[in-house]
Amino acid sequence: MASGSRFFRPLLYTTALAAAGGGALYISYRPRHIPGSDPALVPPPKYGEEGHLDPPRFPLVKNREEQIADLKRSSGIRSALEKTKGVLDSLAGKTEDSTETKAKKDDDEPYDLLVIGGGATGSGIALDAATRGLKVAMVERDDFASGTSSKSTKLVHGGVRYLEKAVWELDYNQYKLVKEALRERKYFLDTAPHLSMWLPIMIPIQKWWQAPYFWAGTKFYDFLAGSEGIESSYFLTKSRAMDAFPMLRKDNLFGALVYYDGAHNDSRMNVSLAMTAALYGSTVVNHIEVTGLEKDKDGKVCGARVKDLVEERDGKKAAEFSIRAKGVINATGPFTDSIRKMDDQQVNEIVAPSSGVHVILPGYYSPTKMGLIDPSTSDGRVIFFLPWQGNTIAGTTDAPTNISQNPIAGEEEINWILSEIRGYLAPDINVRRGDVLAAWSGIRPLVKDPKSKNTESLVRNHLITVSDSGLLTIAGGKWTTYRQMAEESVDEAIKLYNIQPRPIIKAPHISGSEKMDDSAPLDGTCQTHQVRLIGAHGFSKTLFINLIQHFGVESIVAKHLCESYGDRAWTVAALSSPTEQRYPVRGIKISQLYPFVDGEVRYAVRHEYAQTAVDVLARRTRLAFLNAQAALEALPKVIDLMADELKWDKKRREREWKDTIQFLASMGLPKSKLNITRRDVETGKAGVFDEHERKLYSRHDAPADMMESDSKFISGEKPVLGKESPVNK
Repeated sequence: MASGSRFFRPLLYTTALAAAGGGALYISYRPRHIPGSDPALVPPPKYGEEGHLDPPRFPLVKNREEQIADLKRSSGIRSALEKTKGVLDSLAGKTEDSTETKAKKDDDEPYDLLVIGGGATGSGIALDAATRGLKVAMVERDDFASGTSSKSTKLVHGGVRYLEKAVWELDYNQYKLVKEALRERKYFLDTAPHLSMWLPIMIPIQKWWQAPYFWAGTKFYDFLAGSEGIESSYFLTKSRAMDAFPMLRKDNLFGALVYYDGAHNDSRMNVSLAMTAALYGSTVVNHIEVTGLEKDKDGKVCGARVKDLVEERDGKKAAEFSIRAKGVINATGPFTDSIRKMDDQQVNEIVAPSSGVHVILPGYYSPTKMGLIDPSTSDGRVIFFLPWQGNTIAGTTDAPTNISQNPIAGEEEINWILSEIRGYLAPDINVRRGDVLAAWSGIRPLVKDPKSKNTESLVRNHLITVSDSGLLTIAGGKWTTYRQMAEESVDEAIKLYNIQPRPIIKAPHISGSEKMDDSAPLDGTCQTHQVRLIGAHGFSKTLFINLIQHFGVESIVAKHLCESYGDRAWTVAALSSPTEQRYPVRGIKISQLYPFVDGEVRYAVRHEYAQTAVDVLARRTRLAFLNAQAALEALPKVIDLMADELKWDKKRREREWKDTIQFLASMGLPKSKLNITRRDVETGKAGVFDEHERKLYSRHDAPADMMESDSKFISGEKPVLGKESPVNK
């Protein structure tokens, strides 16, 4: 018996150890579903027997004028054309069938919900409510994503810094925020695979003892994500870290931890939310300003007074009109309190605005598929350094600020970011102020904590409040959790306003194909975690090849169109002009430095409600965010293309020029360019360099083994020191 025990006990221990090790290996390396790697739900069109392609036929949204007419009908206002048609039909003895009569009656009914604000949260609410069968309208003073929603760090993340705080401060609210965000991250990547992606992010390790600390933190992050995570975090030795991120400083590098998070194109995501909501029946209109709230005889909010700012831009007087609704939701981000004060002048403010500055650097500052986080900057803040749209984005700062529509990034904040970058990049990389291609400041709408003085300690949790008059306000939160915020807001609105969700019996075929039933899950409950956004159904990572083969667009342009528009890239490519060259066949670039083409401008106007040049340069394409100077040089082309589409007169074109230059100032355009004219740009004077720009490169030297500008110093002299210095004697 004893001899048997001596035999089986080691065997049992060995088996248990092997099982534990095997389990750990399986958990770390098990097959995982990678969003965006699946074939398209709707396969690309095929060529027929005669060699003809039958392109996708996508449903169209109502145009902006039709949407505004719907808003007016909610208050009983009908257009002169509709009234005339009704009179003529009556005189002709025409009668409407019951279906038409019911449709008109429904059009005249007040909206179930009016959403004020067209950012991520407002657009998310509009989509959520529409897919529950509610009649919903959304209005935005500027453009979709014109504020904070276009000025994020471009991450879809749970927040490793929040997780660290949750652990050390034993803060359940921080933990809850991280857990919620990690779940939403997965939904985000599933519903818009063309606009979002997984991104490995490196944490450099300077001291040996940091390795187990960061390893434990990233593994806990993986654990919280659970089945909704992707690749496991892993450790890199110094040599492997340098191979993955060659720009790193290596003299104080011990190794690195790499974990995974998501990245996305924020403003295009926002526009896609709004357009998907419109396809599901929402009335969404940008450039509509709310001038006041309407109340019934009991003092309850029942709508809003608005005016169309596009009419003012066209030199006309914008008449106010009312929108009737059973409930009103305030989702205006940093401007939350301004709407709340329309309801009650004495209300206490709930938003603590915080400025986050980002800078854009050339793409050579970072690898194309690896980001970096510095968790311990000189003042204790966190800074991200990420590849984005072919360039490198670095940020962010976090400081209290005043609220303004287009805040300007301060030189002090820009220089702080550059200083931090120098600390972890190799010393032979010269981080120059002149390399900053764009810089902007976004205002985070943090929920105010009266007990805290430092905005960094504020949790970006969201807060839903209801005023005595019934105005529902959603404030705070972050991009990653927009869907959860929208769901909770609509849930609260349904109870508050006693409105009844309905199943959608006949939903539009957003995929462009009747083979896929988009209405399957829409039973009146929240289904936005599986409602794919416009462009997602026919997207795959090989779709760009079909575009190249059919339209003859450049490879870089085809990839960009697929990653920005998904299956709608077919429409954008078709709207692109022929080049009259052998190759590329279609797609005239609006800037030679980036893959944005003329078809995007036409698509933005016809299918995405773009009304100004800034709408196109900043939020439909991302040129203004990537390179302010390139946006300036592309401006004449964009204005001309939009003028052809929208029939702008000379005064409107001039106004677009002035307004866009003013906006580009908030994107980092040098002050020396703020008074530039269109003629200056068209004649090449926009490229005239000031003294600072001239020193950045050897611009005018002829080809030579030694640049003439580099050979003006006597051999042995140090050109950075004065000639009278003892070192040069």
